[in-house]
Amino acid sequence: MFVLVSVLILVVCLFLGLIVLVQNSKGGGLAANFQSQSQVMGVRKTADFLEKASWTLAIALLVLCLAASAFMPGKNSSSNSGTELLPNTTQSAKPQTQQPTQAPAPIK
Repeated sequence: MFVLVSVLILVVCLFLGLIVLVQNSKGGGLAANFQSQSQVMGVRKTADFLEKASWTLAIALLVLCLAASAFMPGKNSSSNSGTELLPNTTQSAKPQTQQPTQAPAPIK
């Protein structure tokens, strides 16, 4: 499932990049090349479509990234016994220390 979500993230990123590159910051954009009166989508409608497409793709990217973090492999939520730095060790309430059985030798 993680691989599918990752591929979808890649596709959404490519489409979002293309949509952003098609837009023109001065309002021309994709419709600037088509200056006929009989066109179906005018300059304003094209800009509205591109803006809505960018918002939709950005929201889809956010949702897919959250889904990818939920389906990330290697995530095991049932084992809470280990520590973060040493996952194979268990946490105990009281640390165990060894008491010396023999007194140290005197310094000469």
